[in-house]
Amino acid sequence: MEKTKSLIKIFKKDSILFISGILAAISCFFVRPDSGYIGYINFRVLAILFSLMLVVSAYIRIGTFDYFTNKLLGKIHSEKNISLFLVILSFFMSMLLTNDVTLVTLVPFAINVLKAFKDRRRTMYTLILMTVSANLGSMLTPIGNPQNLYLYTEYHITLFDFIKLMLPYSMVSLILLVISVIMLNKTDKTLDTAVTEEVSAPKLLPLLVYTALFVICLLTVSNIISFMIMLGIVALVVLIFDKKAFINIDYGLLFTFVFFFVLIGNLGRIDIIHDTLSRIIEKNVTLTAVLASQFISNVPAAMLLSAFTKKGPSLLIGTNLGGLGTLIASMASLITYKFYNKEKKEGEHYLLSFTVINIVFLLILLILYCVLSL
Repeated sequence: MEKTKSLIKIFKKDSILFISGILAAISCFFVRPDSGYIGYINFRVLAILFSLMLVVSAYIRIGTFDYFTNKLLGKIHSEKNISLFLVILSFFMSMLLTNDVTLVTLVPFAINVLKAFKDRRRTMYTLILMTVSANLGSMLTPIGNPQNLYLYTEYHITLFDFIKLMLPYSMVSLILLVISVIMLNKTDKTLDTAVTEEVSAPKLLPLLVYTALFVICLLTVSNIISFMIMLGIVALVVLIFDKKAFINIDYGLLFTFVFFFVLIGNLGRIDIIHDTLSRIIEKNVTLTAVLASQFISNVPAAMLLSAFTKKGPSLLIGTNLGGLGTLIASMASLITYKFYNKEKKEGEHYLLSFTVINIVFLLILLILYCVLSL
């Protein structure tokens, strides 16, 4: 009985990993493993994703983001301004640190800061908008979220074209977020200070070293440095400075990518499945991606649908907008929900408000997509 509970707990913690592994294993019965399997794996994506997660883990361990966020919040005293700051910070941080890392870093801090105002409703709305903000801010850059990095590499999209494609959606999203914060914070409370704890500044040498490593990762994303050279440098330097940073990497996400690479590769070699799905998806790649994301999350949707369409830009828009909607549309959204539910025990109220706000944002951005597509 205890073993069963433990297995269920592990499955719930990373269900996408287990499901992708099972599907990949099943697909191997239809396409026997051969030399073609090695061609399924996009090692560049895995290397960049691993290196970015490692650098960010090292940053977190020296308290970089806690320190700077604490300093900035120390200068803000009203609840409305703090909410606005946290939402905007989530938007821009996610562009460089990914949406899930941003939420893991900021949400516990936000809950602690907002406690001082003793307003549960306002706290809930701020956390929801922070989640929406991280999901939408991350869509502007190739390293903002895992599906962006995958599609950017898979379809050989240039950095300029990527940003040009997603910029209208990002700009409108930022405007909507600011309006939402103002609308949901019609009244305001003020404290002498919202920050009650002093946070030590990160040591200068590690900070400079990790920043240099982050720049190397960006140069690799821009195809200036080989991913093998980047991987070697980042892994060796972090190993020297802080080997414990390797512990905090999301290895489950890396294995999920590997499993999906195998599944996608095998599905692409089964003619009837490939042809049928290609015909369905090509009718409207963007809307198909949005709908698929609601049920399987946008990262798996991006990887799965990429095997059946050559319309990379349409898939990129669809999987980014598809991160809005249900709680599982973007797995990063689960991070905030878990933190809030653990703290407040009001999951049902959060889910209803989260879904309504997400659907409103999604509908507005889909209207924008239709206008831009004319």
